[in-house]
Amino acid sequence: MPGTAPQQQPSHSPSDPVVRTAAGALRGSREGGVAVFRGIPYAEPPVGALRFAAPRAVRGWAGTRDAAAFGPPPPQAGVFGMDALARASAGDDWLTVNVWSPDAAPGAGLPVLVWIQGGAYVIGMSGLPEYDGGRLAREGGVVVVTFNYRVGIEGFARIEGAPDNRGLLDQVAALEWVRDHIRAFGGDPAQVTVFGQSAGGGSIAALLAMGHGGGLFRGAVAQSVPGTFFTPELAADIAGACAAELGLRPSTGDLSAVDPAALAAAGDALTAKLGQWVGRWGQPAYRTIPFAPVVDGDVLPATPWQALAAGAGRDVALIVGHTRDEQRLFTVVEGLLGEVSDERAASALEALAPGPDGPRRYREAFAAAGPQELYELVNSDWLFRMPSLHLARAQTEGGGRAHLFELSWPAPGMDGIFGACHGLDVPLVFGNLAHGQTAALLGEASPAAAELSARMRHAWTAFAAHGDPGWPPYDTTRHPTRLFDAPPTVAPYPEEASRLLWQEHDFEALPLITP
Repeated sequence: MPGTAPQQQPSHSPSDPVVRTAAGALRGSREGGVAVFRGIPYAEPPVGALRFAAPRAVRGWAGTRDAAAFGPPPPQAGVFGMDALARASAGDDWLTVNVWSPDAAPGAGLPVLVWIQGGAYVIGMSGLPEYDGGRLAREGGVVVVTFNYRVGIEGFARIEGAPDNRGLLDQVAALEWVRDHIRAFGGDPAQVTVFGQSAGGGSIAALLAMGHGGGLFRGAVAQSVPGTFFTPELAADIAGACAAELGLRPSTGDLSAVDPAALAAAGDALTAKLGQWVGRWGQPAYRTIPFAPVVDGDVLPATPWQALAAGAGRDVALIVGHTRDEQRLFTVVEGLLGEVSDERAASALEALAPGPDGPRRYREAFAAAGPQELYELVNSDWLFRMPSLHLARAQTEGGGRAHLFELSWPAPGMDGIFGACHGLDVPLVFGNLAHGQTAALLGEASPAAAELSARMRHAWTAFAAHGDPGWPPYDTTRHPTRLFDAPPTVAPYPEEASRLLWQEHDFEALPLITP
């Protein structure tokens, strides 16, 4: 799917809303009955002396700052044309937030939903039309916040002299901005819920493991949580290979002077040949995943599954789930639909199935499955489905509350080839059924899509307001699951065969493979 340009912003009028925050006044715009403020800095630009540093709180400003346009995105990988979109947006003020409020008055006390976008930790910008928060805010009676955070080498590479997980630290800084300023926009800082998908869901899992949940948000919605977290040794080795693409070392001294776009391109050059590194980097190289949060024992003390099982998230209510056919999106994009051979399926089972007898057990559990189904099942399970399920289990075992869901409704776009694929939940949750890349999965916005979207938006906003999405909490005996289909139901977890295959697996930090 090609990149989609951030939306054009309307010109201001004298009736535009103005809010006054502790940092200064902001003038936004009114769109469809919602007050909108874009491009608000939550931290100083992470360039120059602040390159690869933890985010530094933004300084205030005099007068009234215009908040009509999205801030420039951080450097992006060359996926779906996102690198070109980033280069087209001048400026280095990458760390900005955007706010949609149905009542931008300090006393409104509305629940707040803070979105963390995905993108495999290498792409992601809050100004894409699929993340427009207008409909969710207007119809759900909530304040919606989106923001940019550093991705790729800037945000997640292990660089000597720099803190690990800078992208996660950016997210913490954005949430601290929400805590300190959202009241001015009509939000209640005591009613903040984070929601995110893919790498955004993984980020939320990491934030829970970092212990920030209790102080910065009371609810979390983690959609399609990836199971990829790196050991320091693996992350350092990958960063060294990235820097070597430029003839440099992975240190702040060497990399700080490199143009950000050139550094992102070096990451792309390495990504293009990750297959050569499978023997050293293992599963991330097999699945072309060069960056992920690093379990460094400092910023991120443990994997989310370890931390939640120990009780790190017990004070935060959690919704977590996945789509039924997570892998199908990648199968289609990579041109493999209908082309998966027995050899490719066997390779996937060997690389990803849990345990030494995992391939055999998969074939026995899915005896009627052909090579494409086996390939998609093990890829879906390894990367998204089982990490999401296990997060619900860990939260429950740690004394917290989790609500599990699966999006089972198949996307009708392009003659239904995508099924209930990765990313289908994004347009449904935002209600942007005809705008953005992910809306292409829906084809024309059908009544069925509109009804399912309304149900998902109601569940998310009700959870933000009251902590109850409308279905029972998960338990490890009955496994109750909300199936978002037409019509939605509550049933035992539907991927029981996969659950049994993975029930003894621990999602540990992925290691560097050494002889």
